[in-house]
Amino acid sequence: MIKYKIDILSELKKAGYSTYRIRKEKIFGEREIQEIRKGKVICNANMLSKLCELLQCQPADIIEYQAEE
Repeated sequence: MIKYKIDILSELKKAGYSTYRIRKEKIFGEREIQEIRKGKVICNANMLSKLCELLQCQPADIIEYQAEE
């Protein structure tokens, strides 16, 4: 199972991207914000690429694979 290693919204806020700004600048839609809030990993290349750009990091800094038991 793919999981977030970090609190995405918290890290975005530290980088200057509040949920208000994310919505206003149409960086992510409401659905994406809600799914991030719930911890659901949205595995599409565009979103992962955008997160890496905003947080100035690599995909491995954001997500990890954990084997299900």
